[in-house]
Amino acid sequence: MKNQAMFVDREQELAFLQRVLQRRKPGPAQLLLLYGRRRVGKSSLLMHWVAQSGLPSTYWTAEKEPAALQRRKLYAALVGLPLQQAPIFGSWAEVWDAVAILLAGKRHILVLDELPYIMEADPAALSALQHAWDRHFQHMEVVLALCGSQIRVMEGIQGSQSPLFGRLTGRWYLQPLPFSALHSFFPTWSVEERIAAYALVGGVPAYLGWLDAELSLVANIREVILDPGSMFGAEPAFLLYDEVREPQPHLAILKALGAGAHTLEALAQATIISKTHLSAYLSRLQDLKLVERRLPATIPPAAQLNSRKGRYHLSDAYFRFYFRFLAPYHDRLVSAPQVVLQQIQANLRAFVGQTAFEELSRRWVSEQAQAGVLPLTPAQVGSHWSRTVQVDVVAPDWQNRKILLGECKWTADELDRKVVRELVETKTPRLLADLPNGGAGWTVTYAYFTRSGFTSEARHEAQRHGAILVDAAQLGAELG
Repeated sequence: MKNQAMFVDREQELAFLQRVLQRRKPGPAQLLLLYGRRRVGKSSLLMHWVAQSGLPSTYWTAEKEPAALQRRKLYAALVGLPLQQAPIFGSWAEVWDAVAILLAGKRHILVLDELPYIMEADPAALSALQHAWDRHFQHMEVVLALCGSQIRVMEGIQGSQSPLFGRLTGRWYLQPLPFSALHSFFPTWSVEERIAAYALVGGVPAYLGWLDAELSLVANIREVILDPGSMFGAEPAFLLYDEVREPQPHLAILKALGAGAHTLEALAQATIISKTHLSAYLSRLQDLKLVERRLPATIPPAAQLNSRKGRYHLSDAYFRFYFRFLAPYHDRLVSAPQVVLQQIQANLRAFVGQTAFEELSRRWVSEQAQAGVLPLTPAQVGSHWSRTVQVDVVAPDWQNRKILLGECKWTADELDRKVVRELVETKTPRLLADLPNGGAGWTVTYAYFTRSGFTSEARHEAQRHGAILVDAAQLGAELG
């Protein structure tokens, strides 16, 4: 049976929203902004919060339709009238005046979901809301929550050029769920399967809900993700077409990233887009949180801004999976899904190791450092690459000249002594050479992360160097 819609985790977000209701400053009236990528659970969170509050509330979602119809639908929802009986308003100013009269002296939560659709239908809508806030709502008992999925638009609302600048009393960018939440979706799956699922869809609640907890991961790929009518197949284009006016060049860049092009030069060659235009498109994709520019963790903070060593990567887990495995075989998904499945099965282990397992290993280091368990306090946790060496987990403590170096192996075999020695004897000197002053005087802590445990020889060798050993079971248990 497929997962039903689930409300998981989100304690921190609910606590924030609950505090909003208890605030008396700057007044009982509150103007909130909650945004995040599509499918991340914004509406579920707000509905859950509204239901828990016990307060009178109105939850209204805008659609892509004329502004006059939007205004009429909002007022009909607020007063509980059939649409045909609701008045027709000539402007948003008229609606807000009517709403202010309706809610005068009342404690009421009003949620406006898909706010960008309102702004698209009437560019003056936000200014009208600003005037209504200044004249009416800030002096009332109203809690007004604005919600939307178009990240660029929602972040623009917070900017100095926005009519609402300086008026928001709270904001929250809703992130995907953490890895620990996957246990609630797939309670019978092994930690290895959950890590692999995290590599495929990340922590996006809707995607997790589309998978079937009673099937294995491979069966889900075959029967759910590769199903010709599955939402998974249409999702990337759907998200992109909703966000950008020129989807084709953006799609070309995403496909090139999925195929392994990570530098400006490689992307320009793969997409046949000039570097000037490419930079603009990449900037847009970064704004949308679909692409990120990574730097080697060994570059000092002061040098990061001007570094030319950056590489571009897909930051959304499902986009990584889709553009690595599905986009190249788009024409064969219907006619020959078995061929696509074979490609996925042949390369999935390496994909999981290079994405989710490495990311979770770095997150484990970050959390252990924050807990004060490690013998260093790293400024960041990332990876390192150069012409001579690549290291999966790198956590430099610049102030104390300490560094953690980690190796990740997502294989069915136990990690052996050769891997331990290679990091210590070969990779470490090369990485230290890339640090300022050749890494002189730095203290190194080693960590090894593995899916299947360690041979006795590897444990003995690691013990000689005081290394930290973490297997998948421990990783899953401690990333809670």
